[in-house]
Amino acid sequence: MEGYSKDQLLTRLKEIGIEYTRYDHPVVLTVEEQAKYIGHLKGGISKNLLLKDKKHRYYLVSALAGTNVDLKVLSQRLGVGKSGLRKAPQEALQDILQVPLGCVTPFALINDSARNVSLLLDQGFKAQECCFFHPLSNDVTISLKASDLDKFLVSIDKDPSYVDLEANVVIGKDQPPDLAAHVPSSASPENSLSEEPTTGNHVPVASNPKIINAKAAKQSTPAQRQDSQESSMNVRKLVDRLIDKISSLVLSEITSDSIKQHGEQLGVVVADNIQKKLNVDLESLIMMLKNTAYAEGYHSAESGYAHLSRFQCPPPL
Repeated sequence: MEGYSKDQLLTRLKEIGIEYTRYDHPVVLTVEEQAKYIGHLKGGISKNLLLKDKKHRYYLVSALAGTNVDLKVLSQRLGVGKSGLRKAPQEALQDILQVPLGCVTPFALINDSARNVSLLLDQGFKAQECCFFHPLSNDVTISLKASDLDKFLVSIDKDPSYVDLEANVVIGKDQPPDLAAHVPSSASPENSLSEEPTTGNHVPVASNPKIINAKAAKQSTPAQRQDSQESSMNVRKLVDRLIDKISSLVLSEITSDSIKQHGEQLGVVVADNIQKKLNVDLESLIMMLKNTAYAEGYHSAESGYAHLSRFQCPPPL
């Protein structure tokens, strides 16, 4: 089942009486990039992260851009162990939240595939005049009041739970995990996803950057070739998915009744109907492909810069 599109979500917000302001801008993958276009406005920009524990239960953490999110502390507060939480694999964005890279948002919980995802909201949103979120697409940002976000969440049977994400709570025998009630009662069925982590809007997380950088520096050329092969496989999967979709639509349009009704004009009628039905699906697929290509180019440029920075120019003669 296809997830909600940007336009379908915005229509839904209007239907339930939620007021919002829309800001269109180029595709952004980080909070810093987003701030270039809306940072001058009053309100709190959100950063969003999809997390996963060892039992394949998923958590969506939505916080203000300036809030420090410590995964080790959050893991203990949830009662899933010191290192129980990790960033969810990239496949989870599409399979569970039904959004492409860079589009993680509480609004993605409208999709049935995300019904078991637990939501943790930064209590700092409550003090903001308005809050900024992507409406399932990172080429648009909408602003709305926290109370209206609550209204949306209630409409999809989600509890709008606000917590102090920066609280350093001591957990022990006499002090049980204070956020244990937010652990999902069941795991996601998508428990075969790979463990390669990814973020939504590139959320900075307080962990151990030295260890992360050390691991990244040890990546070998074969690993880079494997990444390239995986990217090619993803493109092939996307093309296969598109062909299957078009083929099924063509077959469904060509029937004995439609042949009798339209005769020589059948080809024109079928093409027109397929175009109408594919518009939303194609927009979603192309946006996903564009975001993935953008992200890979961004990280390749960073890697290339780091490589060049190790070389020094010889002193002048």
